[in-house]
Amino acid sequence: MRASFRLGRIAGVPIGVNWSVLVIFVLIAWALAASLFPRSYPGHSAFAYWVAGLAAAVVFFLGLLAHEVSHSVIAKRNGIEVEDITLWLFGGVSKLKGEARDPGAELRIAGIGPLVSLLLGIFFGVIALLVSLATGRGLLVGALSWLAGINVLLAIFNVLPAAPLDGGRLLRAVVWRATGDRTKASVVAARAGWGLGIVLIAVGIWQFFRGAGVGGLWLALIGWFLIGAAGAEERQARMGSALRGVRVADVMTPQPQTASGEMTVADFVDHYLFAYRHSALPLTEDGHPVGLVTLDRVRGIPADRRESTTLGEVSCRAGELVLASPDEQLTDLLPRLNQCADGRALVVSDQRLVGIVSPSDISRAVQRGSMREQTTGGRTG
Repeated sequence: MRASFRLGRIAGVPIGVNWSVLVIFVLIAWALAASLFPRSYPGHSAFAYWVAGLAAAVVFFLGLLAHEVSHSVIAKRNGIEVEDITLWLFGGVSKLKGEARDPGAELRIAGIGPLVSLLLGIFFGVIALLVSLATGRGLLVGALSWLAGINVLLAIFNVLPAAPLDGGRLLRAVVWRATGDRTKASVVAARAGWGLGIVLIAVGIWQFFRGAGVGGLWLALIGWFLIGAAGAEERQARMGSALRGVRVADVMTPQPQTASGEMTVADFVDHYLFAYRHSALPLTEDGHPVGLVTLDRVRGIPADRRESTTLGEVSCRAGELVLASPDEQLTDLLPRLNQCADGRALVVSDQRLVGIVSPSDISRAVQRGSMREQTTGGRTG
């Protein structure tokens, strides 16, 4: 999930927001201001209801952010770098550059988020009680009570034992500790997520036909998302198992053909594309990688402009390159490679280009790893 815009940094972690958050924000504020608050606390102006609704929605998303920041802080304390945090349609995502080294670390990283949400719920509940004792039942008490309830519900939902929820991570930590097999634990958590998704879709459709309307469809949408995410996690777990112990040097194409950024697109098409049958071409200066040109980038240049357009103008620039070292574990490279628009990594040693890793290289490595696991009986069931 990519951020549409950045908010800044918290605890050294970049914070981003996807445009889909605006949809949920408007829906929450509208539901509170136009329905829940007027029905439960009559007698106030429309302006007051909208102020309360907007304020509650803002604080709710700040709570989501606190939930995700807590994951990132504990991950960093356990030696895992955090790329960024993105708030989106279904909450928040902390992008970690690696995995927990043991079940204990997994337990701490996963458990802190629901704990923060629960503590926030208790905090707002206590404040709501104190305000009600001092001023009686009013709109402010209603907003605080809603924040208390929604944070407690968020904590409860997140500890359901199903990936990709925090509860799925907790389940994975427990199974991992019991079996000593991280891959098996990941598959168990992913399949639990798939099962929960099916249940949510069924309940959502049932509620829709019972008159719940948008609420039922929303529950079904969450279930659909869980099924997709759980399936992706299972595939990633099996891929990680197949690639365990494989180094970048074991799969890379060594000493790839290179070119200068001053070469025109026309020269690339006429003299490189068909002669070497490469779909990607690293650009170098004195052996140092400075860019990467792919066939997809070249296709975007009209034929009448290829003579006047250089490869440097259409390439993936140096700051956007995914770089790896030959001795790096391939499983550590994969998260970075998956986030790269060009899908390739350049392998460097002493700052000089020594190889390139492409999706086909990864696929062949996975096939070899899967065959090796089947031969040795190590396949997870």
